[in-house]
Amino acid sequence: MKVHLDCFPCFLKQTLIAVRLGTKDELLQTEVLKGILNEIEAVDMSQPPAYSTTFLHRKIRQLLGKDPFKDIKSEYNQIALKLYPELKKTVDKSVDPLWTAARLAIAGNVIDFGIFTSVDIIGTIDRALHNPITVDEYKAFKNATDKNSEILYLLDNAGEILFDRILIEVLTERGKKVTAVVKGEAVLNDSTIEDAEDVGLTNVCEVIDNGSDCVGTILEWTSPEFNEIFSHAALIISKGQGNFETLWRTSHAAGKEIFFLFQSKCDVVSKELGISKGSMLLMDSFSKT
Repeated sequence: MKVHLDCFPCFLKQTLIAVRLGTKDELLQTEVLKGILNEIEAVDMSQPPAYSTTFLHRKIRQLLGKDPFKDIKSEYNQIALKLYPELKKTVDKSVDPLWTAARLAIAGNVIDFGIFTSVDIIGTIDRALHNPITVDEYKAFKNATDKNSEILYLLDNAGEILFDRILIEVLTERGKKVTAVVKGEAVLNDSTIEDAEDVGLTNVCEVIDNGSDCVGTILEWTSPEFNEIFSHAALIISKGQGNFETLWRTSHAAGKEIFFLFQSKCDVVSKELGISKGSMLLMDSFSKT
């Protein structure tokens, strides 16, 4: 994944979403929009878009003097918690709870206010459970989780983290030791340790942070402690488009098996994969897909 020309309008759109969440002061909104233009000018076209958005959102937080996504993260954690009893019942009653929980985890990836201004959670859940997904390598996913006793699970967004909790519960019920990974600092609406605590994930499995505020998982910027754990992980579950952008190349270079569970939310990623925008994917890094 590399930055394409089509990424530039998205950088501006992401900034606009962030400033409108962060302040009602139109003068400050304008100052922030103008203030990030140097970051956009400095974009490294040879890197995945997540590299550039990391610098972009650091600048946005600096100019606003706050995390613009803090309130909406908390709001969607609470919305997701209200859905938990019914979602958990759906998983427990299903013929294959792992299959159902994996589909729900992919559906939860629609909760992304770095890209969207509104989300259809219920409709997305229904599609994930009843329609075919575009890339479906569940058989390989099940085989990998069967044969590995320990799993490193890279989380993505707040709200979505509740859906991840359900999948992690299924994995732990199958005797797996799951270590879930949140961001070390706020970035976009990505999950931090506070979000893991909000949705009860810290009561389900060990939760660690990656020591970074980068979008996705950029190993040059994550902590030595996290990198050590990552390097020894035999099986990794990776949630979200940002993690896909930053780890797809790494997984091939390192020969590391990573299952990417996400929705393709932009034209650039969709074109790269040869799929339509909005597609749902459960993709094995070992696959030739």
